[in-house]
This record gives sequence, C-alpha cells and structure tokens, in this order.
Amino acid sequence: MCSASTFLEAHNVRVVGDGEELVVLAHGFGTDQSVWVHVLPHLIDDYKVILFDNMGAGTTDPEYFSFSRYSSLHGYAEDLINILDELEITSCIYVGHSVAGMVGCLASLDRPNIFSKIIMISASPRYLNDKDYFGGFEQDDLNQLFQAMQSNFKAWVSGFAPLAVGADITCIAVQEFSRTLFNIRPDIAFSVAKTIFQSDLRNMLPKVTVPCHILQSARDLAVPVIVSDYLHQRLGGATIVEVFQTEGHLPQLSAAEVVIPVLRRHLHGNLV
Repeated sequence: MCSASTFLEAHNVRVVGDGEELVVLAHGFGTDQSVWVHVLPHLIDDYKVILFDNMGAGTTDPEYFSFSRYSSLHGYAEDLINILDELEITSCIYVGHSVAGMVGCLASLDRPNIFSKIIMISASPRYLNDKDYFGGFEQDDLNQLFQAMQSNFKAWVSGFAPLAVGADITCIAVQEFSRTLFNIRPDIAFSVAKTIFQSDLRNMLPKVTVPCHILQSARDLAVPVIVSDYLHQRLGGATIVEVFQTEGHLPQLSAAEVVIPVLRRHLHGNLV
C-alpha cells in the first residue's frame, strides 16, 4: 500500500471539467480510466469529473498491488473513499462500470452522505448461479476461465475480449479492451478476476440507501438482464432500471452513441 502523499498519483487520479457538480467515473475489470474516452468529452462542459485507475490496472505500479488487500472488494471500496477524502470531496455522483458499481455500493455503506446517487453500468452482486438466482455462470464455467487465464494469458485475452465486448476481433472496442487487458500483469489479472467472479454481495444490497440508477446492456455475456431486475428489487434505496439496446459488457466503449445520452439523462435526473 502506498503512502498517503503518493496515493492520488498511484491511482493516476485526474480532475477535469468546468462544472460545479462532481461526477466520479470508475472502471471495471480489465480496463482503466481510458474506457471512458468517448463519454468524457460529453461531460466536461457541465460537470467536474474525477477519473482514477483501480490498483492492479495496467496503468498502475504492480508493486503497489496487495494480493491480500484486494482479495475482497472491500479493498477497492476503501481506496475509493480514500481518493474522495484526499480530494476533500463531500458530495458526488458516482458512476461505476461492472464491478465498480458494487464497489460504489460498498463505499456508500460507510459514507452514504458523500454519494448523492450511484449510477451503475453492467453491475452484478454475484456472477455465479445459485438457488433462485441466475448470475450467468456455473462454477465449472469459472474454473475453466481461471484455468485458461493461468495456462496462456495472451490466448485467453484474445478469446475473452470479443466475447465480453460482443463483437469480432476487428472491432475497435475489442482491440481497445484487449489492449488494456494485455497491460495487466497476468498474475494480478488472475487474482482480480477470481476475487470479482467469486464475490457475493447480495446480502449487502438492502443496506444501500443511496438512490441507484441501474443501466444494463440488453445482451451481456457477464451480466444477464435479469440481474438488473434483481438489483432493482433488493437495493435498499430508490432505484430505476434502464436497459440499453446494446451488445456486450462495455457499452460505453462499443456503443457510446447509445450510452452517452442515457447517462447524461440519469446524471441530471433524480429519483427522490
């Protein structure tokens, strides 16, 4: 863990934009803050935007990655709170993609007053199927995924990226996701993937009282649409669900023209 004096630098924290209201953009597994490249230009005139890289992303120093700290999603939630505290942020809108959606919810349990709303894109509290719960994966599926990552990481990336994005290898979004995946040290990528895919935060959901906007791709390899309904029913605060007519787990990268107007509308509108 890096010292407080280098904490913001270690996470490559950037604050951009001319608006007064603060928006935090948090990325998911396999990416870094560059995943917001298409979205950011449409926010900076109206908002002050905070971007950062999760520890373990290829843009961060792997020496700062603690396998024990990040064996649970709580480590990332603590990082998020520390970043906001270092920046002396007292109120923000939090936008979390994929696992970052759940990280924001975890952080809100400790500091609910700092989040005016949470907007989650393609988020899931559990990826494994269970009794009366469909997360999209069986344990055998995940075991094969983990084995493939360990046996030949480059080959795994080449196969996983098109499936996750929902497009073929010639797609620019697939190439971009492949780039950020390749940038991660393979042992760190394996550890992070295992932490995320084996996580179960269903019991946490009713404790989340911050208003949550749940945005979801219609066809997503990692998160079935039914998960958005599950979140809607079980989160403890006011919620709303909107499903993009998009393909893949990274719609802000692969279908930005669809995501941007919807995201802007949810940033502006309130549930309570």
